[in-house]
Amino acid sequence: MKLIVHAVGRMKSGPEKELGDRYYERFARSGPAVGLEFGGITEIPEGRGQTVDERQREEGHKLLAHARQPGGLAGGQAGAALLLLDERGKSFSSEELARRIGAKRDNGRKALVVAIGGPDGHSEALRNEAELIVSFGALTWPHQLVRVMLGEQLYRIATILAGHPYHRS
Repeated sequence: MKLIVHAVGRMKSGPEKELGDRYYERFARSGPAVGLEFGGITEIPEGRGQTVDERQREEGHKLLAHARQPGGLAGGQAGAALLLLDERGKSFSSEELARRIGAKRDNGRKALVVAIGGPDGHSEALRNEAELIVSFGALTWPHQLVRVMLGEQLYRIATILAGHPYHRS
């Protein structure tokens, strides 16, 4: 299953980018052994609307347009699932998130798009399209740290699915 990260906003050079890149590279190397292929990170600029709803709608349309077009986020695959990172989502243990992603892979999903929203979060319409909405907790995190934390969790998920001792239960 191809796993693609979609992010609103750009990751600027610096220590956060370097750390995030390190985890995404680890995931790219370890994922194929457990049937997870890293499809990269797609970045879009923040919406330009004047209201929160306008910005969320614009960002959501861009995500869905990229995900549904041939060669887009999900490679044009109809079997793509959408996972949103959202503070209003459900908090999972790393083991439970690994189990859920592994189940999508095992059930024949071709791709999983993991979306990080902009400062205004995701629209309700996009939330309704998602198969899974995940929270990294009730705290608000800077975009750069969310990108790093996601990279680490993807690497951790691959090691959990592989039975590797990186994750200690």
